Amino acid sequence: MDASLPDYLIREQAAVGALVAFGFMRVLAGAIAFMRGWRIGWVEYAGIGAAVLWCAPQLFALIANPASVPALAELEGNVMGCAAALFCAPILSHRLGYE
Repeated sequence: MDASLPDYLIREQAAVGALVAFGFMRVLAGAIAFMRGWRIGWVEYAGIGAAVLWCAPQLFALIANPASVPALAELEGNVMGCAAALFCAPILSHRLGYE
């Protein structure tokens, strides 16, 4: 009997985790950049770089074992969560007055 989680649950958990982590990080970074007078473009670049680093372990696991369904599901979830957060968080930052 296989006791592992189904791949859709792994994907959903990874997406929600990345969405919360990157949404919070992006709004906080936007507020700090606004207070210090930094260019918001640098915050965007840093967010994209952090998202790549966030997804790197699953990517390496998938490269090492291409047939790994849990690694693929977690990578898909992380990518979708990061993309949603990095797309929606600037809208929230703008509404809060930080951009």
